[in-house]
Amino acid sequence: MKWAEGIDKLGLGLYFMLCIFAIANIYSVDQKLGEKQLIFFCISLFVGLIIFVGRSKFFENMSAIIYIGGVLLLIGLFPFGKEILGQKNWYKFGSFTMQPVEFAKIGTALMLANYVSGPDFNLKVKKSLWTVLAIIGIPAAVVLAIPDVGSMLVFIAFFIALYREGLNGLLFGVGFIFAGVFLVSLAIPPVYVALTVVVIAGILIAMNYHRMSWDVISISGIAGSILLLCGLAFGSPYILEKLPKHQRERIEVLYKGEKAFRDTSGYNLLYSKTAIGSGGLLGKGYREGSVTQGKFVPEQETDYIFCTVGEEWGFIGSAVLVLCYMIYIGRIYYLAEQQKSTFNRVFGYCFASILMMHFTINLGMVMGLFPTVGIPLPYFSYGGSSLLAFSMMTFIFFKLNYSDKNSLV
Repeated sequence: MKWAEGIDKLGLGLYFMLCIFAIANIYSVDQKLGEKQLIFFCISLFVGLIIFVGRSKFFENMSAIIYIGGVLLLIGLFPFGKEILGQKNWYKFGSFTMQPVEFAKIGTALMLANYVSGPDFNLKVKKSLWTVLAIIGIPAAVVLAIPDVGSMLVFIAFFIALYREGLNGLLFGVGFIFAGVFLVSLAIPPVYVALTVVVIAGILIAMNYHRMSWDVISISGIAGSILLLCGLAFGSPYILEKLPKHQRERIEVLYKGEKAFRDTSGYNLLYSKTAIGSGGLLGKGYREGSVTQGKFVPEQETDYIFCTVGEEWGFIGSAVLVLCYMIYIGRIYYLAEQQKSTFNRVFGYCFASILMMHFTINLGMVMGLFPTVGIPLPYFSYGGSSLLAFSMMTFIFFKLNYSDKNSLV
């Protein structure tokens, strides 16, 4: 059929497969929630159909309004949001709840794509650099103030899209160094971390002494960076102590083990790892998992849904699911790179990078490699807001891809 030309069957096929398999696993955890997730999926498909039959230019033309609307929804959480564990992440309307940060990501991706595709964009010009930082930073700052550290981390995805458009990769290195100093300083005495920073800095300076520019600005920059890293090393334990109790314990679990917090923040992780490990090679069978059916993991249908897959479908089932995600995300990156339109390409990179961040952080959480920060597994975790938002991004991108394939330009 001629109208089907340009529809990416592999990408949409994987989307449907992930959503349907997710509903089956949520149904295994809780039958009623599985039925509700099926309804959310049908609603998402209806919204997706509207997106797909609409004009592709709509999202480019309306990106600023969608972006502002997303930021306003985030700000509205402070007076009107429902507070859970010190975080106002949700609007509650009777039995219905909505998490606006998921929709703010769509607005940010569209706004960033719109600005980058403009004729005056050039990351080497300070105005362009500061503008894109503001586009990403405004919603990220509001999310951090909620506070929702997990969702704020996802905003790093937008820098991956900017890297494709010419952002200096040194920025990622700097971020990695600061994160590393912070985390290491929680495990060993800060004085040793500070001494290590000074020694490494001294070695690097000695190796590059004749190639460096020794003006006032360069010297001030080097000295300031060393002092900032040393200050972060000594300040890390203090920052940790100032976090809310549940957030502090989630970080400490990485160093002390989940058994040290088995009655609090380590409980979910302890039984999550138990469920995944008990699945063996082939799993215990659908709806046969003792940990899943025994409801040992609180909220297992949301952030910890992957442990259901591990227990009931085993290593093989988990590996197939991970492979499907990798192919799906890789496919979106590939299609994004093929776009003739800069707007389409940037949005595609934003979308794929958001998926990658969610996927990586969520799997790290359930296996104890990353603190529990409340990041859902895309398409898989229970929740109408998450499924609808990811489905909207899915259909927006595949609509843009469809229009790009059928354009004459």
